[in-house]
Amino acid sequence: MSITVKYDVRVPMRDGVELSTDLYLPQDAGRPAAPGSPVQRYPAILLRTPYLKTSREAFELGAYFASHGYVVVWMDVRGRGDSDGRFVPYRHDGQDGYDAIEWCARQPWCDGNVGTMGGSYLARIQWLTAVLRPPHLRAMITLVSPSDPFVEVPTGTEGPMHICWRHLVSGRVVQNLEVVDWMKVYEHLPLLTMDEALGRSLPDWREALSHPTLDEYWKPICYQDKFHEVDVPVLHISGWYDDEQIGTLRNFIGMTRNGRTAAARAAQKLLMGPWTHQVNKERKIGEIDFGPQAIIDLRQYELRWFDYWLKGIDTGIMREPPVRIFVMGVNRWRDENEWPLARTQWTRYYLHSRGRANSRFGDGWLSTDPPAGAARRHGPPPLEPEPVAAPEPPDCYLYDPSRPVPFITDPTSSQIGGPDDYSAVERRDDVLVYTSAPLEEDLEVTGPIQVELYASSSAVDTDFTAKLLDVWPNGFAQRLVDGIVRARYREGFEREVFLEPGRIYRFNIDLWNTSHVFRRGHAIRLEISSSAFPKYDRNLNTGGPIATETRMVVAEQRIYHDPEHPSCVILPVIPPGREGQGG
Repeated sequence: MSITVKYDVRVPMRDGVELSTDLYLPQDAGRPAAPGSPVQRYPAILLRTPYLKTSREAFELGAYFASHGYVVVWMDVRGRGDSDGRFVPYRHDGQDGYDAIEWCARQPWCDGNVGTMGGSYLARIQWLTAVLRPPHLRAMITLVSPSDPFVEVPTGTEGPMHICWRHLVSGRVVQNLEVVDWMKVYEHLPLLTMDEALGRSLPDWREALSHPTLDEYWKPICYQDKFHEVDVPVLHISGWYDDEQIGTLRNFIGMTRNGRTAAARAAQKLLMGPWTHQVNKERKIGEIDFGPQAIIDLRQYELRWFDYWLKGIDTGIMREPPVRIFVMGVNRWRDENEWPLARTQWTRYYLHSRGRANSRFGDGWLSTDPPAGAARRHGPPPLEPEPVAAPEPPDCYLYDPSRPVPFITDPTSSQIGGPDDYSAVERRDDVLVYTSAPLEEDLEVTGPIQVELYASSSAVDTDFTAKLLDVWPNGFAQRLVDGIVRARYREGFEREVFLEPGRIYRFNIDLWNTSHVFRRGHAIRLEISSSAFPKYDRNLNTGGPIATETRMVVAEQRIYHDPEHPSCVILPVIPPGREGQGG
């Protein structure tokens, strides 16, 4: 189908601000196919971006869907690119998205059916629009959706690397990230003036830091508490190594359980690949090759979705199981009927040691046996420990904020972390390492992962981090998932509750989700520490204001694993012998 492109079409918002739009249209859109015949109308697909609508990727997507009978509407969000107004992340996007959808539906080239799509920022603003229920919104495709405030970064502030993104979208054009010494910027204190270290004034960065609790400042840009307002079919797409992965899975669960109508709850699909935040780009991430099946014809899959919901064509997509996941380790796609999987066996792997789990050279191990009895039967592989008396002593380490544990990542925020090898990091004494015996058979772990950690600190506020890894026979320690808890927010983000030094608390650490087979001969490993820099800002251990504190205190941390304090990681084990709904 031949197409035509119209550039810089001005679209008025309700307050008179005009947003710039590029239209990709089938050649006959909005005109009669022949004299006396009806005007040709097509469904519209709307994408709203802060990253400029003039990219090659935008052109290729627009041309693809226009050639398949859609009008693609690429719009610069308010204050970015050629659009008028001031860009304030997320603050205007719900209403602007509503107005843009309804503008599309009124155009002579539109048949009244409007879908939205896009990833990352483009995904979150779809949700902010959907909760307002624009009448002509028929379907969405959301890729790598960010979550509400404090979900991805549960530390009461944006992560240090987020200032990289704020720099990227400052002004009206995309900024050059390569010329900045980002690690020097991330190390700057206080956090409030990190923009000075960057060399750019970022008032929105400072304003966000001045709201360290979930108060009225944040609530207008929350959507994950409003799924009951959304009555739209949604195709949810992300990857196991997407650094904002948690949003996609929470949104799928939220809509299948709490969508506005039964029809909406039944019209959700989830696709999870072996991908980063840049979905479906490469079969290899770092040193891990996920095989030839890792890359799929995603565009064709998206077309089937829109053909079904915007054109009424039975593409068969809704007769397929609602969940399709890529199982890493065996590197195969599999269909499922729900998420999390109904056949999950929630299995606790308990932390054990003789009190010296410091580093991978220590004596920490994991076992499905709870503390006490396990100390007489299991030990750090490959050697069995000598019998010890129960209860097991706690493991201790010093957390020094001036020397944080590194999180392996590229310096920019385009992708934070991957399946990296942490064996070198695990040489540190401030990293506790607990490793299972080599597995005698393959073990599949698919679903959400939690750590229940019993710990005390000499500080009034501190952090505890956890990381799940697959240890290969050659010693390669592959990161799967990780998470953090900030002590002052252990009871929620509405208020800060500080610690009583020396008192034992139970902390719950969300490690997000994975689908991975630990192969025979591999081992399961859990790391516990108190920092993962620069993914998360350093807790300075003083209890002072996060935004303005510069003073550091070394904290003495104790991790307990005795019968009264059974610290563990809870793994979603999938029993063998059933391959879901397909291969």
